[in-house]
Order: sequence, then structure tokens, then C-alpha cells
Amino acid sequence: MIAASQERRKFLRRFCGLGIASAPMIFLQRKSRAQQDPRPLNNADAKPGDESAPFPPGGRKAALEENEKDIKKKVEKLFQLATELKDEVDKTDSAKVLSVAMLKKAEEIEKLAKDIKSRAKG
Repeated sequence: MIAASQERRKFLRRFCGLGIASAPMIFLQRKSRAQQDPRPLNNADAKPGDESAPFPPGGRKAALEENEKDIKKKVEKLFQLATELKDEVDKTDSAKVLSVAMLKKAEEIEKLAKDIKSRAKG
């Protein structure tokens, strides 16, 4: 039982470290992709009333800015959750089994990281 709980702790520590380390990288990767995108941010060639245009003029830029703000908020929350989880893992006694709350927090971190990744891809 002790070996299993130690393995869980190792997993959670690595998972937290991965989340803390990868969150800024995901955000920076998204930012660099936006800078490399050769397409214009707004639809300058779109005519008013053109229904085939995916965004109104300036709408794409506004959507990207909103997405960037949302990603920043989620990265901050991811960092906060990962830090809390790491603190909880460090505080708990190694002879005890990990709590359900810690596992739920790890699942929440994973879900948030996947959401950030999908938003960063576009």
C-alpha cells in the first residue's frame, strides 16, 4: 500500500510540474502562431453585406483578442490549481492514501489544460 501511494505521489508531482511548466509554453506557442499567420487579422477585402465572409471587418481581430484574454485567465487558473495541488501533495503524510479531493483537482487541471490547448490551436 505504501509503494502504491508513493507512486501516486510521484505521478501527481510530475503532473503538477508538467502543468506548471507547460501552461506558459502553450500560451507562448499560440502567440507565436498568431504572429506567423500570413493572413490579415481583419477582413479588409470583405464588402459590407457580404454573407460569405466568416467575420465582419475587424471582427476576427476582436475574436482573437477575446480568445487571448480567455486563455490568459485560464492559464492563471491552471497555475493556481497546480500550485495548490502540489502544496497538498507535499503536506499529506506519505503513509496515507491520496484523497479524492486531490484526484479531482488533478482531473480539473487536466481538463483545463486540454481546454487551453484546444483554444490555443484555434
